[in-house]
Amino acid sequence: MIIHGRTLHPGTASGTPIRLTAPLSFWGGTDNECRIVDAHHPQCGEVLTGRILLMESGRGSSSASSVLAEQIRAGTAPAAIILSRPDPIIPLGALIAAELYGLNLPVVVAQYDAIPADALVQVTDGTITW
Repeated sequence: MIIHGRTLHPGTASGTPIRLTAPLSFWGGTDNECRIVDAHHPQCGEVLTGRILLMESGRGSSSASSVLAEQIRAGTAPAAIILSRPDPIIPLGALIAAELYGLNLPVVVAQYDAIPADALVQVTDGTITW
């Protein structure tokens, strides 16, 4: 299957998807290992590292972009992020990591409902395949 979305930040990645049922802020919502630590988040305890993160949008502080950039640098970030609606903070974190560290994490806006939970997902800029 193929989905074409809108690229908010370019890059190529693959991994298994994790679908969040609520928006997430990387600042205060995740730890250094990219584990969801927000006690009020439905997926608290889940690790996002290396996964294709599917979520409606980010939530909260503009500081979330710097936390995401540092997770990208440390190699603990999701492999790619697919949003169902545009969010300015998430792609900013990816842009910061690209500029400072030369590392690209793709961020795409797309309708991801058809992506199966057990699929191996490939994201290349705005094209999502499994």
